[in-house]
Amino acid sequence: MIREYLEGNVYEAFQKRIKFIFEEFDNIFVSFSGGKDSGLLLNMTMDFQKKYYPEKKIGVFHQDFEAQYTVTTEYIERTFERIKDEVEPYWVCLPMATRTALSNYEMYWYPWDDKKEDCWVRPMPKKDYVINLEHNPMTTYRYRMHQEDLAKQFGRWYRMSHGNKKTVCLLGMRADESLQRYSGFLNIKYGYKGQCWISNQFKDVWCASPLYDWTSQDVWHANDLFDYDYNELYNLYHKAGLKISQMRVASPFNDYSKDALNLYRVIDPEIWAKLVGRVRGANFGCIYGKTKAMGFRNITLPEGHTWKSYTMFLLDTLPPRIRNNYAKKFNTSIQFWHQTGGGLDEETIHELEEHGYKIKRNGVSNYTASKKSRVIFLEQIPDDTDDIKSSKDIPSWKRMCGCILKNDHICRSMGFGLSREQKRNIEYIKEKYQSIEEMEYGI
Repeated sequence: MIREYLEGNVYEAFQKRIKFIFEEFDNIFVSFSGGKDSGLLLNMTMDFQKKYYPEKKIGVFHQDFEAQYTVTTEYIERTFERIKDEVEPYWVCLPMATRTALSNYEMYWYPWDDKKEDCWVRPMPKKDYVINLEHNPMTTYRYRMHQEDLAKQFGRWYRMSHGNKKTVCLLGMRADESLQRYSGFLNIKYGYKGQCWISNQFKDVWCASPLYDWTSQDVWHANDLFDYDYNELYNLYHKAGLKISQMRVASPFNDYSKDALNLYRVIDPEIWAKLVGRVRGANFGCIYGKTKAMGFRNITLPEGHTWKSYTMFLLDTLPPRIRNNYAKKFNTSIQFWHQTGGGLDEETIHELEEHGYKIKRNGVSNYTASKKSRVIFLEQIPDDTDDIKSSKDIPSWKRMCGCILKNDHICRSMGFGLSREQKRNIEYIKEKYQSIEEMEYGI
C-alpha cells in the first residue's frame, strides 16, 4: 500500500483491527452505502470472515435514500445478490427525514414517503431482504425518523435481535475525508479499550472505522489489487472530470452533493427528470448551485444594506421554523465569541489587532490540535472581515448571511455540528413527539 507503518502497511493494520473486532464483539454488521470505501470494507471483511471465522455470519446494512444514480442501484443490487447467502442482508427503504440544502423553505425531504409513492424517483426494490413499511422487523423504527437516527436505531435493533450481545457496526469512514472526521478519530474519550477508531453509540452497541487512516489512493489500490467489484459511477465521474474529493455517493440534495446536481442531467437523464419533481429546489440547485444565487462564490451586498441588515432581511423572508433555527445558531455563535472565544492563529490575531478590532485573549482553545489562543470580541460582531487575509474562522454578519444563502441549515460553514449532548436532547424530544416535524426550533 502507499502509506507505510513502522511495522507494516495500511492493509496489515486493517487485518489486525478486523481480527480485534472479531475477537471482541459477538455481533458484527457492515454499513454499506454503495461507495468505494464501504464497498472495499465489505469485501475485505467478508474475505477475513471466510478465512478465519467461517462459522460466523455478519450482517450487511444498506440505507437507501431513493434518489440515486441508476448505476449505483445496479451495483447495490449486484452486491446483495452475490452475497445474500453468505451474510444477513438488510436493504432498508423506510421513510426518513433527510436534510436538503436546496430550499430555504424545507429542511428535510423524505425518501420512500408512502404519501408520495406516485412520484418516487425509482420503484421500491423487490427483494426478500428489503425492509419497508410493509415488511419491517425493526421495532426501534419510528415513522419519518431522522436518517442518522434510523442508522443508529438499526444497530440497537440488531443487538436486540441477536441475543442482546455486544454489537459493532463497521463503517467505511476515513480521516482524510474531512477535518471533522479527523478530529473525531483523535478524541479517544469515547473509544473502546483505547482504540480511537471505535466509538460507543448505545449500551453494547459500537461503531468501528478500521479504514480510518487509509487514503483514497489506498482504497483504489486495494480494489485493483484484489479485483473487487465497485460502483461504476466512479468511472463516469472520472470521465466528467471530477476531482477525487468530489466523487461522492450520497443523497444528491445535501450540503456536499448539491453542487454536482447538474451531473445527473448528463449522466442519468431519466433519474434527473424524476428528481426535479421529487424535491423542491432541485432544478434551481442544478442551474445555480455554483453561482452567487446559492452562496457558492463571493456574495454581493445589495445597495443600502449592511451585512447585518441584509441577514435580518433574509431571516424575515423565511418560514418561522427555519428562521428560528438560524436565529438560535447565530445567537449561540455571537454569545460564544463574546464570552468564550474561538482559537485563532497568531498571524490572524496580530492582523486583527493591527486593523483595530477590539479583541482579547481568553486562554487556550482545547478544540485545536496546536492549542491556539482563544480570542473574544469586546465590541459588536464585525459586519465583515474582508480586510483580514484569512477570515474563514472569524465571526461576522457576512458569514451568517452566507449560511442562509447556501441553505446551510446546520451552519457547518460557521463550525456548527451536532454535539453528543445535542444528539441526546434530540433523541429525547423525538421520543416524546414521535415525529421530527413536531419539533420546535424556537430561541
